[in-house]
Amino acid sequence: MRGLKKAAENKSALITGGAVAAMAAAAGLLLAGCSGSSEGVRKEGPAQTQSAAKATRIPSASATPVQEKVDAVKLIKNDPKVSDQIKKNLKPCTKDQYPVDVIYGNLTGGPRPDVVVNILTCGDSFGVGSYVYRAKDESGDAYENVFAAEQSPVYADIDRKDLQITRQVYAPGDAVCCPSGQDVLTYQWANDDFKETGRTHTDYSKVGNTGKVPSTGTEG
Repeated sequence: MRGLKKAAENKSALITGGAVAAMAAAAGLLLAGCSGSSEGVRKEGPAQTQSAAKATRIPSASATPVQEKVDAVKLIKNDPKVSDQIKKNLKPCTKDQYPVDVIYGNLTGGPRPDVVVNILTCGDSFGVGSYVYRAKDESGDAYENVFAAEQSPVYADIDRKDLQITRQVYAPGDAVCCPSGQDVLTYQWANDDFKETGRTHTDYSKVGNTGKVPSTGTEG
């Protein structure tokens, strides 16, 4: 899934103690290096000619097409709920191309479509932050942050009227490229807040996984 791409497919780094802090730091370094990238934002499908800060994916069956785009970068930069590190490292990958995915849909029943913003790294599309913004009125001049997830790797999406958060799971001994599994958390809007309504976990097969570093005493 986009935003959860394998950060180092040709490396064999191990996930050991302090893995969460190390991965967060690595994600920060990757994002900080965006301004020097010549690749820009990596997107599936046709190349985009507009700024990624205002671009949207091809709408899925659960997304809501809209004509007026939201300046997602401005939302992030002006949002006190977004960490200072995310704001500091959010820079264009090339010219005005920001590593930002924007999804529009109906999650909260607000006066306008809600806005899901995913912050990625330039080179690997590694998800470092996911946010949901709700319009305060029909004008769309002001939005409020109603959900935030900054434990990377993370990616938010809309499934019908549900918010889905996807995280990769690493076990001790996993290479950075090859997590052991994946968690998908489902949230629904109720009483002015998102409530978790479901969770699924997938264990990935290690058969043929060359990114897995053999344990001590095992022939490579």
